[in-house]
Amino acid sequence: MPKDRRTPGPAPRPVPAALDEVDQELVRLLTADGRMPNNALAEATGIAPSTCLARVRALRDRGVIRGFHADVDLAMLGQPLQAMVAIRIGAHSRDEIDRFRAKAPRLPGVLALFHVSGANDYLLHVAAESPDALRDFVLDHLTADPAVIHAETSLIFEHIRATPPELGRG
Repeated sequence: MPKDRRTPGPAPRPVPAALDEVDQELVRLLTADGRMPNNALAEATGIAPSTCLARVRALRDRGVIRGFHADVDLAMLGQPLQAMVAIRIGAHSRDEIDRFRAKAPRLPGVLALFHVSGANDYLLHVAAESPDALRDFVLDHLTADPAVIHAETSLIFEHIRATPPELGRG
């Protein structure tokens, strides 16, 4: 009996219901300042604080808001060098993809993992203390991985966080 074939990658997520104008404004405000107090959010959106709290909680429960994060100066933490490392996986089996996806985000210095289309399979955003440390990371953790057949490193000279576009408007 043939084994069921699955495509590599995560299962599709359900699309959340459309956000009304108040929810869109709450997301916009929290994206700009994740520490904005509930009373200020309520005042800015013209709703009661209790309603605001319930709406933000519902946005989190629905997965619209996935978390709140600090924007950290990596240089102040001793990791001034950032890079994007393009990774090509040799065998595109579900097991290899799942293993790499589970391993890569836990590697030292990895800030983000992107599964991409095109010639490469993944981009890793990494931080390191020096060019030598970056080289050692690539050699010890990426090119030493039997699934990885190619790793190409691009240094990041400057990183500017973009302002998210207005929701529901192109």
